[in-house]
Amino acid sequence: MTPRPTNRDDIRDFLVSRRSRLTPEQVGLPAGTRRRVPGLRREEVAVLSGVSTEWYSKLEKGNISGVSEDVLSAVAKALRLNDEERGYLFDLARAARTSIRPALRKREASVAGPVQWLLDSVTLSAVFLRNGRLDVVASNALARALHAPMFTSDTVLNGRANFARFHFLDPGSREFFVDWAAGATATVALLRAEAAREPDDRALRELVGELSTLSADFRTMWAAHDVRSLHEGVKRLQHPEVGFIELTYQSAVLANQARAAQYLNIYTAEPNTAHEQNLKVLSSWSAPTHARTE
Repeated sequence: MTPRPTNRDDIRDFLVSRRSRLTPEQVGLPAGTRRRVPGLRREEVAVLSGVSTEWYSKLEKGNISGVSEDVLSAVAKALRLNDEERGYLFDLARAARTSIRPALRKREASVAGPVQWLLDSVTLSAVFLRNGRLDVVASNALARALHAPMFTSDTVLNGRANFARFHFLDPGSREFFVDWAAGATATVALLRAEAAREPDDRALRELVGELSTLSADFRTMWAAHDVRSLHEGVKRLQHPEVGFIELTYQSAVLANQARAAQYLNIYTAEPNTAHEQNLKVLSSWSAPTHARTE
């Protein structure tokens, strides 16, 4: 069994990025003079965390495996991390505690019949099930019609559409997603959080490597270390069949016995609007049969 790559670089870059976005005034410290770089100094974060500067410097170099949860919580508070960023830091710490594990290519359980029946029973909302890598593993007809450009894209791999590959590798995504930049940022943040939760997922590492190689936008956004656990909000699309459509969407974790998490995503329109009418039109449109994953 060979050692897997460590996540020290991720730990270092994440902590540095969060330290650099804070000013002394924001945390109640004097601004002082002769600051060569923006943000807090290491010694200031150490003071706020209640640890020595030497100790915090080691932590910022990626030496996180032996750090207690109390100290991590103090650092998270000092850096004013939100709940998702705090969870990300703890995930990085958990991953660092085991340095010799195989790189896994996870075998995901097939979608259970009742789950697909549930998705198919929904007719006025687009519903799909995705994994942490943003592969669409199941969907209803309306979801396939709504996201037809993605399901018919050349970025579909092994019969599965993937939101990240479509977003960054298909030029048509910039026309389809009205708020492309915001969606791209959220997409990368979801993958970044998943990478901390599942550091041994070889397929995820390969996806990140592919996107980093082929997309300068992805490389820039990945380096920002933004994280997001669940995705929800407003989605605006320019659909090739019905034109502009605005939807709200929610996501939730679907309980299952498999190790891999699956996320249920629901897109719906405000009642009695042109957007709802467009959804109704799409619900009668025949989606490509090859896009459906059983």
